[in-house]
Amino acid sequence: MTREIAVATITPSGNRTVEKVTQSLCQALPGVVPLFSRIPVHGRTSPVASPDGPYHWPSMESAAELLSHAAPAALCWNGSKGGDYGFDIDETLCRRLRDLTGLPTVTAALSVLELLGRFGATRIAVVTPYTAGVHARAVAGFRSKGFDVVGEAHADVDDNLAYGAIAPDAIADLARRALEGGGVQAVVFFCTNFHGAPAVPGLEAETGIPMIDSTAAGAWGLLRAAGVDTTPLARFGRIFSL
Repeated sequence: MTREIAVATITPSGNRTVEKVTQSLCQALPGVVPLFSRIPVHGRTSPVASPDGPYHWPSMESAAELLSHAAPAALCWNGSKGGDYGFDIDETLCRRLRDLTGLPTVTAALSVLELLGRFGATRIAVVTPYTAGVHARAVAGFRSKGFDVVGEAHADVDDNLAYGAIAPDAIADLARRALEGGGVQAVVFFCTNFHGAPAVPGLEAETGIPMIDSTAAGAWGLLRAAGVDTTPLARFGRIFSL
């Protein structure tokens, strides 16, 4: 009998994508059971970062504690918001949730950074569903970490729920636009309610460039933290072969 391993994810309340991607990946891994909880993140996104920071800590910690009752092997915040605040806040988040639950903890945003490092990519393209102001904030987050953002494209959508309605084919077209200037070493789809994961295999075959979907990156980080071999997922994208 295959030993069952549970993996736990906290997702934004207005998100329809994280569960679809994570469940699809786990279906290809016998014995891996995905668990989910939600915190309030919904509605229109402001181009100005909140002075109070990205997270309502009581909601985040409550969601983590409830998931811990099911004894998962690891925990993930599969949201990209920390990147808009320079990424370091997610290090604090991981520490707080790890101290609370005793679980290895990762985030989608930090997993994207780790993957860029593993690919040796410093010249990147950033693709988002956001309006210009919110997109600029995401780009600034990557630049604050030393990345040269040489390509970018955004869908100009301002509602969290509506991000998930953008078709993968439309996301692929945005990626192609972001690649037009050349010199890109990796493309990042940055927003975990941006359903770019289905477009990744075709785009990687077409361009030869790694495509890092932030939702899939969060799941990759979660599975690795749980000690799960991700190589059986190689058909979903190059990140799973690392």
